[in-house]
Amino acid sequence: MGKTRTRWPGRSYSRVVPRASGRVLVVDDNKVIRQLIRVNLELEGLEVVTAADGAECLDVVHQVRPDLVTLDVVMPRLDGLRTAARLRADPRTNHLPLAIISACTQYEVETGLDVGVDAFLSKPFEPAELVRLVKQLIQGRAGRGGVGGGGGRGGGDGSGDDDDDGLADGVAGGVSIG
Repeated sequence: MGKTRTRWPGRSYSRVVPRASGRVLVVDDNKVIRQLIRVNLELEGLEVVTAADGAECLDVVHQVRPDLVTLDVVMPRLDGLRTAARLRADPRTNHLPLAIISACTQYEVETGLDVGVDAFLSKPFEPAELVRLVKQLIQGRAGRGGVGGGGGRGGGDGSGDDDDDGLADGVAGGVSIG
């Protein structure tokens, strides 16, 4: 008699989520972090594709056509900030919401805002914060028919939290939407 596997009721951890509510490209050089982010987003009904660094991200982003890209800052070959700058410079990807998920310095946050990063989430993070941020950015993109076009990036008038999402514009609380 062969071995049997117990299947737990509920959602699966499949890579392709049927009827997914969005597709996220997760870019991090740490395999455990990529897996942690992937599992948490898939449990919320999102399809997730991963890349190990910025160079791989740039190779696959046009094939995958994600609704959002998450980036670590410190990665080999091409770091997250330079990857974000290249995504913003490409007319095919300049509309994509970009979120940095990393333990950032203030300089990295400012540089990220300058290149057009939409949001920051500090490591370590709570999975609920990750899910909330990702869903908010994807819904914001859908609500505007694609981010970009006429409005500025990194937005607001510099006066603080003016996006009425309940999240602070800063990294003190762990989450920031610029």
